[in-house]
Amino acid sequence: MHIPGIGVDKMGDAADATANPDMLRLENLDTDIRPPAEAIAATLAAIEKDSSNSYLPFLGANDLRKAAAKRVSRDTGITYDWQSQCVISAGGLSGILNALLAMLEPGDEVVITDPAYAGLLNRIRLAGGVPKLVPLTNENGGWRLDLGNFAEAVTNRTRVILTMSPSMPSGIVHTRQEWNAIAEAIHRTGAWLLHDAAMERILYTDEPVIHPASLDGMAERTVTVGCVSKEYRMIGWRVGWILGPKSIMNDIGLVSLTNVVCQVGIAMPGAAAALTTSNDGIAEATAQWRARRDLLLNELNDLPVVRPDGGWSMLVDTVALGLTPEDASKKAFDFGMIAATPMNGWGDAAHAGRYLRFVFANEPLDRLHGIRERLRTAWSL
Repeated sequence: MHIPGIGVDKMGDAADATANPDMLRLENLDTDIRPPAEAIAATLAAIEKDSSNSYLPFLGANDLRKAAAKRVSRDTGITYDWQSQCVISAGGLSGILNALLAMLEPGDEVVITDPAYAGLLNRIRLAGGVPKLVPLTNENGGWRLDLGNFAEAVTNRTRVILTMSPSMPSGIVHTRQEWNAIAEAIHRTGAWLLHDAAMERILYTDEPVIHPASLDGMAERTVTVGCVSKEYRMIGWRVGWILGPKSIMNDIGLVSLTNVVCQVGIAMPGAAAALTTSNDGIAEATAQWRARRDLLLNELNDLPVVRPDGGWSMLVDTVALGLTPEDASKKAFDFGMIAATPMNGWGDAAHAGRYLRFVFANEPLDRLHGIRERLRTAWSL
């Protein structure tokens, strides 16, 4: 089994090694915006509680399962029972892997867009699946799903369609037409829809969230994986949740018991507090991330940047500038003091492999100003 690296770890280590405060940290999905105050307070209190230093309950703390079920029920209009339809995971990607392990047999195909997070692609492989890549297209400066290519990719060998909206690293936000096409493919094949909802409310489109489980007939085929890492800015807590129909959730629970055993005990009270507070800060944080995105789009408007409609990152087609992403990354690092990750292994080499990723969630506006001059120096443009 070939599991390629994600590149982010190497770029992060290289940037850390410089100890240079002027280095722009655009390589990793961190954010400088603080978590909800209630989440921090609940976490600090949990450290002193014996109940937080336990394997039990194996499927996650009851308060958190109730809060997660309520959140997804509200988002979808579907009533989820927290006892039989919700499992807490040690982070969102742990939830994705556990769901895939419950859904796949070796050789089953998983349809996913290209570019896609390398960690998602690698988890498909770890679970014995075969990624079936559907290249996103650039239309009017933003990403779109080619419905014809997507329909051809979904066959009787498809066991799972793995979606993320906004997706990472592209920032595509699926339109209702695209969601309807995805739903039609699920109904046609009987495949599962595994939806990574880590960033679903980090939108710059001024449109409401469309959750696929809310579409006609989709609740019984959709498994939703969420987490506190992105929207709630709680990356280090490593808490996520998996919700879906009872027909698959028992298997996912058994995988969770076997794979991770239990979640981070001292982190779950903070996650529950984030989900239940009236002051989660998501709207305010999204406004800041949008301002940073807009600044980058303005400063880099003469470069082949594809607009993200949500999420934390944007992609630059450096091949169109005559630079491989690896060379562009090295020059940006050495001569522009910018750490940015090439998209090797984040999809097909001829498609995702054209791009360098800039994460705009971890640097404030005053530090992002002037990035075009840095790149002009680094890339001689």
